[in-house]
Amino acid sequence: MLIDFFFTLKDAKIPVSIKEFLTLLEAMQKQVIPHSLDEFYYLARLTLVKDEAHFDKFDRAFGQYFKGIAAAFDEQGSVPLDWLVQRMKRELTPEQIAALEKFGYDQLMDRLRELLKEQKERHEGGGKWIGTGGTSPFGHGGTNPEGIRIGGKGGNRTAVKVWEARSYKDYDGEREIGTRNIKVALRRLRKFARLGAAEELALDATIRATASNAGYLDIKMQPERKNNIKVLMLFDVGGTMDDHIERTEELFSAARSEFKNMEFYYFHNCVYDYLWKHNRRRHAERFPTWDILRKYPPDTKLIFVGDATMSPYEILAPGGSVEYNNPEAGSAWLARFTSAFPKFAWLNPEPEGLWQYRQSVSIIRQLMNHRMFPLTMDGLERAMRTLSK
Repeated sequence: MLIDFFFTLKDAKIPVSIKEFLTLLEAMQKQVIPHSLDEFYYLARLTLVKDEAHFDKFDRAFGQYFKGIAAAFDEQGSVPLDWLVQRMKRELTPEQIAALEKFGYDQLMDRLRELLKEQKERHEGGGKWIGTGGTSPFGHGGTNPEGIRIGGKGGNRTAVKVWEARSYKDYDGEREIGTRNIKVALRRLRKFARLGAAEELALDATIRATASNAGYLDIKMQPERKNNIKVLMLFDVGGTMDDHIERTEELFSAARSEFKNMEFYYFHNCVYDYLWKHNRRRHAERFPTWDILRKYPPDTKLIFVGDATMSPYEILAPGGSVEYNNPEAGSAWLARFTSAFPKFAWLNPEPEGLWQYRQSVSIIRQLMNHRMFPLTMDGLERAMRTLSK
C-alpha cells in the first residue's frame, strides 16, 4: 500500500527519494508511532518532505490517497464539540437582512466584552448571545452585516474581525502557466541595458571591424544585456482571495519568470505594520513594513495584488484588522507605500463590473489614485503601460 502512496507523492511533484521512503518504512517497522492516521501523517511528512514549501502539495496528495481510510485507524472516532455543531441555518429575506442593526466597530467590540462576561452557556439561532445560526453579530454560521466570527467557517464574509488563528498557503511559484499571454503582458515592463564587463559577442560590430580589417577576423565584445527593472509585489492571501488562487498563482509564476529582480511579500486584506514571505511562518517570521519601505530604492515598481474586498474599518480604522489590533490604519500604510514608490499599481482579480458594489474597493481605488486594474489581459497591459511611464 505504501508503495502506491510513494508514487502518489511523486505524481504530485514532491521530490521524495527512495532513501527517504525506506527511512519511513524502517520507522514503521520499529513502531515509533502508535496506530493512528494523524501520527502517520506527521511521521510521513517529517521523513519524506525536505522543504516546507511542499507541505501543501503533501497535504493534498495525502488527503487524496488516504481518503475514507480514517475509520480503520480510529474505531471510536471523535464527536465535535456541541458548540461547533450548526443545527439550524436560518434563511432571511433581503428585507430582513437589511433591517439588521450595524453596531459600528467600537460599539461592536464593547458589546463583545459585555457578552463574554455575561454568557454562561451555548446558544444557537438567536440575535443576542455568542452562538451559531442566528442574527447575532457574534459567533458563526448566521447572518449579520457586521460581526465578529468566533469558531467555524465564514459564510457571508461580512465579519469585521475573526477570533481565531487562520492559516494560509503560499502561492505556488512552480505552477504551469495556462497561457503565455500573462508573460507577454508583463514583458512590456522590462527594460534592458548594457551593464558590466564585456561578456558576449557583439556580432554587428565584429562584422564591421572584420570588413574594415581587409577580412582578418577582428572580434568585438560587449556587456551582456540585462533586465535592470526592479519589482516589488505584495500579494493579498486568504479569505476572499481563496476564490482567485488559480489566476493569482499564474500571475505569480509568470512574474518570477519574467522579472529577475523581483521581491514579494504577503499581507491579508490590507497592509499594516508587518508583512511576511512564508504563510506557514507568518506569526514567527515577520518583516516590519518600515524596513521594507526603506530597503528598496524609489525606482522600484510596486504592484499590489488583491481583491480589495474587506470591511471599510480594515482600511480606515486603527485596530480594524480582522486578525489583530493594528496600531495604525491600513490607509496610512498604503499612503507610505505610494509615496516611497511613485510607480505603483493595484491588480484586482475581481471582475471590474463588481467594483462599484464594493465600498472597500472604492476606497482602495481612491488611495491608489485610481491605478487599479483588473487581472485580465487588457488590465495587465494597461497596468504595465502605467508602470512604464
